[in-house]
Order: sequence, then structure tokens, then C-alpha cells
Amino acid sequence: MTKQDRAVRTRLALIRSAAEHFEARGYVRASLSEISAGAGVSSGALHFHFANKAAVAEAVEHAAARALRRVAGRGRGGDGCALQRLVDVTHHVARLLRADVVVRAGLRLNAEAVAGRVRDLRREWRECVHELLAEAERRGELAAGMPPHRSSAVVLAATTGIEVLAREDPGWLARPSLTDLWHLLLPCVAAPHLAGALEPAGTEPEHAEPDVGRDADVGRGADIGRDPDVGRDTDGALEEPGRAGLALR
Repeated sequence: MTKQDRAVRTRLALIRSAAEHFEARGYVRASLSEISAGAGVSSGALHFHFANKAAVAEAVEHAAARALRRVAGRGRGGDGCALQRLVDVTHHVARLLRADVVVRAGLRLNAEAVAGRVRDLRREWRECVHELLAEAERRGELAAGMPPHRSSAVVLAATTGIEVLAREDPGWLARPSLTDLWHLLLPCVAAPHLAGALEPAGTEPEHAEPDVGRDADVGRGADIGRDPDVGRDTDGALEEPGRAGLALR
């Protein structure tokens, strides 16, 4: 393994460790010594990659932003019934949150408004919901009297509430919880002709893996220190993302 390879792996391990400590303890209580110990490196190695705790938190939020953008894009880029794609992507986001501590920690840091930053990690989700419901209206999939702005307000309130509740009880992110939610919402939102055609439990297998990331491209040593974005897939592989278009601002 080259020196650049080791540096990339160390950076990814630090972000993973930081996410675990930020999720468990919050930004204020998590310490850099705990984060470096969790990654199995010295404090000096941590400071080689990150100037301070705020920089580590920034890296975690960037990683969460990338993962959330990828999932939202999956719903936007699909074919077929827009309402069913919306149902499916909510289940996919829930699986992502269950599987990926970096995303969970990023959302917690964002909610705590660490260091006064203004990034909004939920913006991508809001835009995804708005776009899918606007498409559903164009396709004649929405019930009469439920324009996109009204239906999106309901969907966003419900899904954001579930994410917040899941911080204390992960059971809120389980498939049955979201299925129950859609059993209640779809009769109000969907046009009558779709009543029996939509699947509140989603159309993907229960154990489908969230499309969170891929193995790190350790050959890109030149990017070390530029892009704090990383993701983690359900097999434990961390990813160092590319350079452009990462922050949700």
C-alpha cells in the first residue's frame, strides 16, 4: 500500500469514527481524542487531515449530503408511476438511515447547526418530493383538491417527523412503520383509479441495499485534504467522492 493509499484510508476511518461519536454523543461532547482512538490512529494523524473538530464535522455532513443526494436522484430519475416512485424512495431513505451512521450523524450535526453553518441536508429531499408530486399531477395521479404544494407539505411533515423520532427509537424507520404511513396517506393523495395499483410497502425487496457508496478510489491521492465527502455502504466500504457539486447549499 502506498503512502497516498494509507492517507486516504486514514481519512475515511476518521470520518467513520467521527460519525459514530457525533451520533452517540453529539458535537459538543464528542472529543477529537475519542475520534482518533476510534479510527485507530494518533491525534497527530487526525490533525494532519483536519484542522479542528469543526472541520471533522464538516466532512461528516458532506458525506451525508452526497449519500442523500444519490438516493433522491434515484427517485427523480426513474420511470413509471411517480407516486409509486415517491413511496419507494421513502423506503430507500429509511434503509439508508438504518444502515449508514455517517448519514445519521450528518443529519444530527445539521440539526444542531454546528459552528453556525447554513447547509440544509434536507433540501434535496424536499426538492425530490416536490418534483415527484409535480410529475404525479402532470400524469393525473393526484386526487382532486390535492395540488402538489398541499400533498408535499403532508409528505414532508410525516417523513421528517419519522426521521426525528427514529433518533430515539430506530423502529420508526422499519418498513412496517413507513408502510402504515403510506396506507394512511395514499387514499388522500392518490387519484381513485390508482387506489388498488400502488404498493404502500414499496416495490423493492425488504433487504435491498441502499445505494450509498462504493469502495474508495485510493488512487486519487491528489484529492486528499480537498474533499471531505465520503460515504459508506452497507458492506462497510467507505468512499471518497469526487470534487464537484457536493454540498447541499
